[in-house]
Amino acid sequence: MNKVHLISLGCPKNLVDSEVMLGVLEMNGWVIEDQPAESNVLLINTCGFIQPAVEEAIEEILELIKIKEQFPGKMLVVTGCLVQRYKGQLKKEFPEVDLFIGTEGVPDIARLMKELMEGKASQSVCIPERFLMDAESPRRLATPFFRAWLKITEGCNNHCSYCMIPSIRGSLRSRDIPDLIKETIRLERLGVKEITLIAQDLTAFGRESWKETRLIDLLQAILAQSSIPWIRLMYLYPTGIPDMLFDLMAAHPRIVPYLDIPFQHVSDHILKKMNRRYTCEDLYRLIEKIRSSMPEVALRTTFLLGFPGEREKDVIMLEKFLHEMKIEHVGVFAYANEEGSPSEFFPNQCSEEEKSIRLEHILSVQADISREIMKKYIGRLEPVLVEGFSRETDLLLEGRTRFQAPDIDGCVYINEGVVNPGDIVNVRIEEAQVYDLVGGIEMEKKSDQQV
Repeated sequence: MNKVHLISLGCPKNLVDSEVMLGVLEMNGWVIEDQPAESNVLLINTCGFIQPAVEEAIEEILELIKIKEQFPGKMLVVTGCLVQRYKGQLKKEFPEVDLFIGTEGVPDIARLMKELMEGKASQSVCIPERFLMDAESPRRLATPFFRAWLKITEGCNNHCSYCMIPSIRGSLRSRDIPDLIKETIRLERLGVKEITLIAQDLTAFGRESWKETRLIDLLQAILAQSSIPWIRLMYLYPTGIPDMLFDLMAAHPRIVPYLDIPFQHVSDHILKKMNRRYTCEDLYRLIEKIRSSMPEVALRTTFLLGFPGEREKDVIMLEKFLHEMKIEHVGVFAYANEEGSPSEFFPNQCSEEEKSIRLEHILSVQADISREIMKKYIGRLEPVLVEGFSRETDLLLEGRTRFQAPDIDGCVYINEGVVNPGDIVNVRIEEAQVYDLVGGIEMEKKSDQQV
């Protein structure tokens, strides 16, 4: 019996690829094994988007090579963005790896691994043609049963100067709405209470064929043809978000009041060098427009510090923006000079020390802002999706409000009440920390509310 142990690295979009690979393998008779020592094949799906992700992937590959050295009969297969980005270079660096497969090898993973096991593999590096999953793709969820990612597009046409995604994942390809509805209904039947729509750029959905976003059409179809209580939107590009989206969200509480919109910076001259198609003033107007339609909305964004040419006054401008806009969730990252990206050779590169100082400063500023924002929830009764026991202690349960996305934002520690993972319950918030909330279940009877 063939057994495979899979490690998935990187973003939720990469995790969906891993879930499809697991589904394909199971459909073809493979057994998914939690323990690497018990498997025939060690499989790792890598990220290669930025240098830290590359380094993490390399470390994991080296650990798997050590396991293979202990058990010489095992096969080691590396897939994903790292392979797509570096292709043949990896074979020279890691001769111990039996097979490298690019990002588009997802549907063929069982055939390729069967050929490898039988000694019939024709090549050690396989870079298949572009692939777009559909609802017929078998999928084994790696997330808790009550939540799932819904990947609506593949690739990207934005071509930000620091980003390797278009060269790794290719140009924009959108799935059909009926196909996405079919997958949504299947997820609902599995018990999913929260779906999060993801893409490299959610607002680009359908634009390659229709010249405008079809995100509204998709959301209306999901609302009409499913009853999943929570629908979350992540990775929207700041321009191209239709005003109708805010009205739709305000009218339909099942679309949770949460928007993830990566800004990357607020300095006009840095945004221009990044090839981002908006200005600081555009961002101010966007936030005001969103909050006028949805006063209770929680916004999440990310910023890239230390981009070539960034000056001290650009960082001060960002700090001012954060104080004025008071964004609920902010991720801050240091610019990594990616090999092959246009910005690799931009002049006035910032030193690592400058990046670190600026990063820590902005993180500190946002921590103070977040601490104040979180206080507004004290005393409120909030629907919370229960995840299970806390990662900190078995004495507490852990869950999330509508204003907290899985894996990246804070959580709610539930200190009173007995419920099951996947339940949506009312929690009275008693305490606010920098990123997390604490409270007890108010009602004895669990409530699958749609708000």
